[in-house]
Amino acid sequence: MEQRPWLKNYPPGIPANIDHTKYETLVDFLLDCFQKYAKLNAFECMGKVLTYGDIDRLSTQFGAYLHSRGLQPGDKIALMMPNMLQYPIAVFGALKAGLIIVNTNPLYTPREMLFQFDDSGVKGIVILENFAANLESVLSKTKIDTVIISSIGEMLGSVKGSIVNFVVRSIKRMVPNYAIANTVTFSHALIEGKNFKIKDFLNCADNVIVHQYTGGTTGVSKGAMLTNANLVANMLQIRTWMQNYLVEGKEITLSPLPMYHIFAFTVNCLAMLSYGAHTVLVTNARDLGSIVKEFKRNKISLMTGLNTLFNALLNNADFKTVDFSTLKITVGGGMAIQKIVADRWKDVTGCPLTEGYGMTESSPLISVNPLDASGREGSIGLPVSSTDIRIIKDDGNVAGINEIGEIQCKGPQVMKGYYNQPSETEKTIIDNGWLCTGDIGRMDEDGYMYIVDRKKDMILVSGFNVFPNEIENVAVMHPKVLEAAVVGISDEKSGEVVKIFVVKKDKSLTKEELIAHCKENLTGYKVPKQIEFRDELPKTNVGKILRRALK
Repeated sequence: MEQRPWLKNYPPGIPANIDHTKYETLVDFLLDCFQKYAKLNAFECMGKVLTYGDIDRLSTQFGAYLHSRGLQPGDKIALMMPNMLQYPIAVFGALKAGLIIVNTNPLYTPREMLFQFDDSGVKGIVILENFAANLESVLSKTKIDTVIISSIGEMLGSVKGSIVNFVVRSIKRMVPNYAIANTVTFSHALIEGKNFKIKDFLNCADNVIVHQYTGGTTGVSKGAMLTNANLVANMLQIRTWMQNYLVEGKEITLSPLPMYHIFAFTVNCLAMLSYGAHTVLVTNARDLGSIVKEFKRNKISLMTGLNTLFNALLNNADFKTVDFSTLKITVGGGMAIQKIVADRWKDVTGCPLTEGYGMTESSPLISVNPLDASGREGSIGLPVSSTDIRIIKDDGNVAGINEIGEIQCKGPQVMKGYYNQPSETEKTIIDNGWLCTGDIGRMDEDGYMYIVDRKKDMILVSGFNVFPNEIENVAVMHPKVLEAAVVGISDEKSGEVVKIFVVKKDKSLTKEELIAHCKENLTGYKVPKQIEFRDELPKTNVGKILRRALK
């Protein structure tokens, strides 16, 4: 295969390489954006808007407060909240103060929280009050001595904020009782921060600034160490890929995915800053009504999401009443985009649903299809600028055209390694910088990549490799199927057989009907031997279906 065959299919004007040294640190980039777009709207949540100037000022106050509490550059701070105005203020303030961000899923159990806080050595935390009771149960076992607690209504203004907090606390009773000593509110931290300054410290491109936790390609959750250089590079790669579509200072983007997730963190929280975009935050993406409401309130030009979210919106009657005339870009990641969902999205919105591919260890973007729908059906696209890809077969040799093997990538966005896990790092980053993704795929003659499935999810039926993605895609082609997930289960005769879990769109669907449909589209050993109907499938907080929970 020729070197970098994908370059001949790059959209016009997209360079083979980016200048990833344009900003030495992420803070240099932030300060540039804050100055350039100071008067423009930056983030909006529940109707409350903050400008770039506001975010700059408030994040500086927050960073100064962190230093006043004794937190030092290089210390870790956990951010444990959904999409709210407090999130970008806390992230940018902590970065200005030289702290390392530990993004934490607010729905974590105490056990999961304790593991992550202990593993990273977290010393401070910003947490939404709804989850403070869980923190209380593990706090004494951690190194955390600075606890900043926020509320959903805290940044929404005194009247609206009071109403929202009353509803959350007293009507919906979403805040369990807790008693943690020496806490301060987020508002108090901002006010106190006016009295202090951020101390000078040495910051450089190779400094780790984020611990982003992931299951990775093997084993237990690990902290991917992302540096200034990693995140600056990926931000620029994303910006470059969108440059033919977005206009600086003119875009309104929607972020229903939580920014503690690496996809939204880099795309919505960082890359959109480079365009001076006005980013609308959705606090709860499972509340489809709130997403529809923001579409009707704002002229949205870009949205990111997962297949499950796009599918849910397409099955929401109100969504089809939205005016999509300003929507330029829709990007899906985190899991495979199913063809039927992409086709229906284009029919309903008029905007192509473009699939991208990445992982936490690559900050995250590795590849993406051209945004004008000129990509290949079923493909995860072309490697982004300054990124190389190779497919490695089981025998260790580089695969030829359309041969299947593990996808490996190399580029400036690849993490420094896993925190305190040198052996896992050595397994994952090999041959002087190649990241082993754990995904099985192929590359065609034009450099388009196709994922077959995750290495660990592969099912072995009588010696044949069966990939859940393929069967799930076939299942959802049936008009009565809403969602499907496939796992392998033990079988005495064939080693494993295929079991499928299905959420019905039409209650009249029978197992016999679905089996017949699968037999029409799949060879015999791939046809599910067991079918289980469910009211819903287990998902992560961002909507990714959890096969392991089903297994």
